[in-house]
Amino acid sequence: MHAAYPVVVAALLFSVGVYGVLARRNAILVLMSVELMLNAVNLNLVAFDVLWRDRLHGGQVMTLFTIVIAAAEIGLGLAIVLLVFRNRRMIEVDRLRTLTEQTAPAGEETPQEPRRPAAAAAREGDTA
Repeated sequence: MHAAYPVVVAALLFSVGVYGVLARRNAILVLMSVELMLNAVNLNLVAFDVLWRDRLHGGQVMTLFTIVIAAAEIGLGLAIVLLVFRNRRMIEVDRLRTLTEQTAPAGEETPQEPRRPAAAAAREGDTA
């Protein structure tokens, strides 16, 4: 097999991933684009491992490490996205400038914590 075919496919995959990271607003689509870029790297590692006939199969070993790191990255990234969505009710990357909670201006009241039902408070021993 000629080396140009997998390299061209990997370059196309990487280009689509870069476009997705730069052009998308949705955080989940950005994470998917990063995964595309990592898969392009994996394709290159395996292709050059086969091309050079490495006896230790270093490219395939590095691919396994990359897959493990990608799985950890997507798990942690999705956890962060879910927490941001729970707090902000949106996951558009352009609108997320800070990770701090939004505070009310000096003259306004801050939102109160939602009240618990009386039955739940009584079960926990609260009398309020």
